[in-house]
Amino acid sequence: MSKTTCDFLVIGTGIAGLSFAIRAARFGTVVVITKKRDSESNTNHAQGGIACVLDPHDTPESHIQDTLATGCGLCNEEAVELLVREGPQRVKELLEWGVPFSTDPSSNAFRHLELGREGGHTFNRIVHARDLTGKEIETSLLEQARRHRNITLHENHYAIDLITDHHLPRRSKRTTCYGAYVLDTTRRRIFAIASRITFLATGGAGQVYLHTTNPPIATGDGLAAAYRAGAEIANMEFIQFHPTTLYHPGADSFLISEALRGYGAVLRDRAGNEFMDRYHPMKSLAPRDVVARAVDNEIKHSGQPCVYLDVRHAPASKTRRRFPNIYARCRGFGIDITRDLIPVVPAAHYLCGGIRVDTNGRTSIANLYACGEVACTGVHGANRLASNSLLEAVVFSRRAAHDAGARVRGIRRILRNEIPAWDDSGTIDTEEWVLLSHNFREARSVMWDYVGIVRSDVRLERARRRLRLLEKETEDYYRRTKITPELLELRNIVTTATLIVVCAIRRHESRGLHYTTDYPAPNDRRWKKDSILKNPLRTE
Repeated sequence: MSKTTCDFLVIGTGIAGLSFAIRAARFGTVVVITKKRDSESNTNHAQGGIACVLDPHDTPESHIQDTLATGCGLCNEEAVELLVREGPQRVKELLEWGVPFSTDPSSNAFRHLELGREGGHTFNRIVHARDLTGKEIETSLLEQARRHRNITLHENHYAIDLITDHHLPRRSKRTTCYGAYVLDTTRRRIFAIASRITFLATGGAGQVYLHTTNPPIATGDGLAAAYRAGAEIANMEFIQFHPTTLYHPGADSFLISEALRGYGAVLRDRAGNEFMDRYHPMKSLAPRDVVARAVDNEIKHSGQPCVYLDVRHAPASKTRRRFPNIYARCRGFGIDITRDLIPVVPAAHYLCGGIRVDTNGRTSIANLYACGEVACTGVHGANRLASNSLLEAVVFSRRAAHDAGARVRGIRRILRNEIPAWDDSGTIDTEEWVLLSHNFREARSVMWDYVGIVRSDVRLERARRRLRLLEKETEDYYRRTKITPELLELRNIVTTATLIVVCAIRRHESRGLHYTTDYPAPNDRRWKKDSILKNPLRTE
């Protein structure tokens, strides 16, 4: 088995992984791997934008307070302040890297950037590139990374597991990460990448649910691998459901950006009545947890399959210019958003928990960093403020790169010769994909039916029982057969789903994105704290 060595191993090619790689390349050699194409990431699918204080009428204090209010008492205030204070400089750097953010000559913001508004924000502060912000950022960062001589990028490489002390003949006092075992799906080979620093930027886990806005790659891979390695995991119960995805049999949960509501769209029921005024003073611009529960409630009580988003009152030409991607996709399904109501339903969207990290991206495992949706910095608390996620990725990836860069040369020589070859002796090739596909569908259906927007003890316990069986079947299959990407994804989905359910069961209150009918009110005295898990399952 061949081995590769580097100073920095980056797993994932979204905004967090690429921006870290570009900065870390100043300090040493960087290998970046991604399990699909280099541009396939959650970042690439982000429509809305980056929340940032760039208007002279806005203030950092306002952005901080909006974030804390939306986070429902669980935000790490130090991390929030760093996010907001460092945000403007990071956005200016993205401009220098070539990201073509939208501008408006009448704007008072930096470089006349056009600033939108989304749910939970009290000012217009969403920097965007029309409704293709993530794609434009991804394109610009990839261009920067490809040009750098210290960066090597491998597509179709799947991280199987992190290499830690339990793989080695001798152990250190503290669990340390030395790289990862990787499956090259093109050549069908497994090899080790040994690194001084390993950086996880694998994105979220939306595919744990039957209906999601996330791309197929979002299967919780980095999170599950970190948990198996012994990293602390936090706040997995807080799953953000986006209130407005297109309701159409062929739409595949296409996201209708919250920026559309910031632009003036309102939510209506089938009779045409605006209903959000019954749920929150901010109406259709209320925080996402409120809007998602309101939409869910309207659908269940009316018996109708969806509600509707109405932007017909806005000038058609302006709407088409501001939202070209949404306009074109909806037109493809026979919906003209300038003339027709847009049918929408909620779908799983964003994981507010993840691998527990400090403000420099360090995990509880030595030499392992994490950033982006896979990580839990504490910025989002119990509910993410709209468009804070891309900002979080770029702010904390820079902090991680500078912290890791300062440490990398002090880390002893890479353990290339001590890392054992991957052992798959005794395993067989099998064509029994039907077993995997059945478990894949069942896991996602269990999560959608029992661990969704509204939960209960009965539903959660049923989910836990079903997932235990799926976990046993999957692990038995994993030990007996040759590794495939499908098997790895199933294994990671079942692990991630279990972590979500365990955290949800143990939080005996409703807070932010976690709402349970058995404990419908928040309990600050007992539960104003993070849920923390570690392998084997323990909680604080």
